Parts: sequence; C-alpha cells; structure tokens
Amino acid sequence: MPCLAALLALISPRLAIIALWLFSDILSRSFESWFIPFIGFFLLPWTTLAYAVMWDVGTNAVTGFEWFIVGLAFVADLGSYAGGRSARG
Repeated sequence: MPCLAALLALISPRLAIIALWLFSDILSRSFESWFIPFIGFFLLPWTTLAYAVMWDVGTNAVTGFEWFIVGLAFVADLGSYAGGRSARG
C-alpha cells in the first residue's frame, strides 16, 4: 500500500492529499488547523504533501534533513508554475 500511495503522489499530489485526508489523519496531526492544508492544496501541493509526510515520518516535527525534503518539494512547486508559464509563452 505505501508504494501505491507514493505512485499516487508522483502522478498527482492533489489526489494524494485528498487520499490522505479521506483515509488517514496525517493532515490533521501535522497541521494545527484545516486552513493551511486547504490553501496548500491549491497553491503548493507538493510542499503541503511533503511537510505532512515528513512530520509523520519523523518525531512529529520537521527537523534537520526533513526540511531539505520540504525545500525540494517547494522548488518542485515553483518549477511547475515556471514550466507552465514558459509553455504558455
């Protein structure tokens, strides 16, 4: 099942966030309110997903190397916006 979840996240991070919301409580444990994951779903889905997973994998906090993974997800989000802009232009 974890391999299927990872594949789902690679195909569509928004679909993976919906699956996490429906089938687990990772989002509610890693974020204090529902507002941050809601905004992250629309603006920074890779970053939201990476933060939630790193929070759950670690010691219920994002520390050290986990921030590097979240940073890579942020760069992927920015790259998706830049790639979409260059494809339109």
